[in-house]
Amino acid sequence: MSEQTQQARHVVIVGAGMAGVQSAVALREGGFTGRVTLIGAEPHQPYDRPPLSKAVLLGTAEGSAFDVDFEQLEVELRLGLAVTGVRPAEHRLDTAEGPVAYDVLVIATGAEPRALPGAEGIAGVHLLRTLDDAERLRPVLAAQHEIVVVGAGWIGAEFATAARAAGCAVTVVEAADRPLVGALPAEVTEAMPAWYAAAGVELRLHARVERVEASSVVLDDGTRVPAGAVVVGIGAVPATRWLTGSGIALGEDGAVLADGRLRTSAPDVYAVGDCASFPSARYGTRLLVHHWDNALQGPRTVAADILGQNPPDYDPVPYFWSEQFGRFVQYAGHHAAADSSVGRGDPNGPAWSMCWLKDGALVALLAVGRPRDLAQGRRLIDAGALLDPQLLADPAVPLKKAVLAAE
Repeated sequence: MSEQTQQARHVVIVGAGMAGVQSAVALREGGFTGRVTLIGAEPHQPYDRPPLSKAVLLGTAEGSAFDVDFEQLEVELRLGLAVTGVRPAEHRLDTAEGPVAYDVLVIATGAEPRALPGAEGIAGVHLLRTLDDAERLRPVLAAQHEIVVVGAGWIGAEFATAARAAGCAVTVVEAADRPLVGALPAEVTEAMPAWYAAAGVELRLHARVERVEASSVVLDDGTRVPAGAVVVGIGAVPATRWLTGSGIALGEDGAVLADGRLRTSAPDVYAVGDCASFPSARYGTRLLVHHWDNALQGPRTVAADILGQNPPDYDPVPYFWSEQFGRFVQYAGHHAAADSSVGRGDPNGPAWSMCWLKDGALVALLAVGRPRDLAQGRRLIDAGALLDPQLLADPAVPLKKAVLAAE
């Protein structure tokens, strides 16, 4: 792309979270000299989300703004601006302040939490997705209210951990028969209820919420659980409702259907991060990854394609982590593709891993308190390495030492 062509182009990025900010940074780092506008729905300076359920929530940090000098990067910030639609044929966005023209559009609106049906608008019911959400919850924790968390997923466990650290009495209610039912198989979640118990958190499984009242949560069996506050953590969906009627193709899960270079079905429109799914040749399926690392990596592909650098298709080894109940939990890969699994260590102990294989190659790994396993495993997944199951099963053997020598 010539310098003159670049200067004539205007890239508009919708969404000021990690994916949006990194898209702007990657464009400038790649040498893009045209105009870049970053639009965020929230009025705050762009910020990172993981600390919201940890340091920000507990009051040990006032915020988590990105350490990015937007003025120096010559990135125009338009904050507190709601985008309501897009007209791809006209290369225009519809916003609360009028239309915004673009030459290239990057959709990076992330995901939004699922609301608890029937609990919308009830005082004392909280979601945890934004800085404002965390600020509203800080005094709740400081007052040490009895708290009911709905959902034993990643965010539910992280919030319960923070609430216990603040001295709150916490009950987690989960409709399924185990934590993380949609994220991990039963073979690795069987040990997790004991984590809740050891932390002093009451975990109620097979517990569906019938309704929320002024000071309690009523379950479908009639049980009333005292609740000074209710925090809902029942998953998230791509924040793409504003694309309705745009003609941009969405999946049944609401995700923007991006291709290998994160291009959408509309010309000059890309989608990246939690709001977009992409085809993975590595796993032979389309992936929707709601995690920080995907929002960090994907923008590099977007920027390179905008710059005409012909990047390889985006096909990362998905990675995420969670800090809960004194444990550092890490995951890499995609276990749904596996045909066998091998455990490393005792799941009832403080440190163990589970490895998933397909045709002898490592495709996914969950590590609890074993960061070295995760670091080595992530590289082995990327390399498609074949592993010796017997060596793999010995937690004293480093993962890289379990690799089968090439014939």
